[in-house]
Amino acid sequence: MQNSESIKAIPSNRLQFFPIMMFATVMGLMGLSMVFIKLNVSFDFPYEIGFYLGLFTSGLFLLIVLTYFFKIVLYVKEVKHELSHPIRVNFFAASSISTLLLSMFFRHIDMYIANILFFVGALVHIFFTFYTIKFWINNNLEIAHSNPAWFIPIVGNLIVPIAGVGFIDKSILYFYYSIGIFFWIILFSIILNRIIFHKQFAAKFMPTLFILIAPPAIGFISYIKLTASLDFFAHILYSLGLFFTILVFVMYKNYMNIKFFISWWAFTFPMAAISLATILMYELTNVVFYEYLSYIFTLITTSIVVLVAVQTVVHMRKKEICIME
Repeated sequence: MQNSESIKAIPSNRLQFFPIMMFATVMGLMGLSMVFIKLNVSFDFPYEIGFYLGLFTSGLFLLIVLTYFFKIVLYVKEVKHELSHPIRVNFFAASSISTLLLSMFFRHIDMYIANILFFVGALVHIFFTFYTIKFWINNNLEIAHSNPAWFIPIVGNLIVPIAGVGFIDKSILYFYYSIGIFFWIILFSIILNRIIFHKQFAAKFMPTLFILIAPPAIGFISYIKLTASLDFFAHILYSLGLFFTILVFVMYKNYMNIKFFISWWAFTFPMAAISLATILMYELTNVVFYEYLSYIFTLITTSIVVLVAVQTVVHMRKKEICIME
């Protein structure tokens, strides 16, 4: 009875267009939560900031999961449409990435729950990885369909080793890492070709350029987790993450005056990733430069998350989200 009332509480037309991209909000908020938890360990920041933000994000994750479940039940055709859409299909992996991030957060609360979340996230993510790559191979995609969102099902494979150390044999974690690193290089070549030689991205996809930061930044953290070695390859990964971070800010004019879309959340998680990578670099080197850079990136990440969250709430109140595009 309560379930039917909950379903009725959501206007049917808006539930029908509830986007799979909403899971990107969990990625951004949980990423920021992990940044503050890491700051507590490295720089003695208050633990409560990251902890309560993580709890709030966990509740938001459950709300999004339930809402999308109702969409599957009531509007299965719309879900199938998203699964066959050349751009939206990539965002399904955001749900499994969110689960993996929750697993990382719950390591600080309950290892049993963290373990369950890890296995669920890892299994769902490898499913979406194979599904998405099969989709790319079996469909006649155009170069205009390519954009940095294609990295989402790939970056998740680099997150698995971070969440999974201590839960599963490292040989399996290397399997995930290999997929992520290999396809990052391949997809980057495709997307760079699209950016340079073809038509510019639509305004709503400009924020996805920030996703370029995530693969090397997450790859660096994952590599350190697997090898515990700050070697030449680790330096290359971090330096590339830093390079792409500087690049997207050099291109700041591209993001000015663009209309709000839910894709703005693409700004958030990559910035959290480079913030975490920089804090880890400081821990490994004790170089003061990385300490100051950690503060700067944390401030930028927090500001972006707050800005995008406020805009999301404002546009939700205007009923400009969950509408037909």
